[in-house]
Amino acid sequence: MNLTLRPVSRLAGEVSVPGDKSITHRALLLGALGEGPSRVRGYLDGGDCRATIGCLRALGIRVEEVAPGEIVVHGRGLRGWDAPEAPLDCVRSGTTMRLLAG
Repeated sequence: MNLTLRPVSRLAGEVSVPGDKSITHRALLLGALGEGPSRVRGYLDGGDCRATIGCLRALGIRVEEVAPGEIVVHGRGLRGWDAPEAPLDCVRSGTTMRLLAG
């Protein structure tokens, strides 16, 4: 079976998932890679996820905590991130380090 996927100019929609550390990390990074705001509801507010938020902010990505369990990531696209002024502090979060390292 062959399946051909055609590129789209924009992806829009809403996905509801329970709070989870792995999903939260990835939602933050995908939001940062997109262009424009991405609202993340039900994110897991833990130390590892806060480390990812801190690193994204150090890379020039605006992350707003708008309500308990709800954040907005203002993505700047694949090439829109700033170079950090200092080494990124992953606060002993292996997931943060692995995902940011690629």
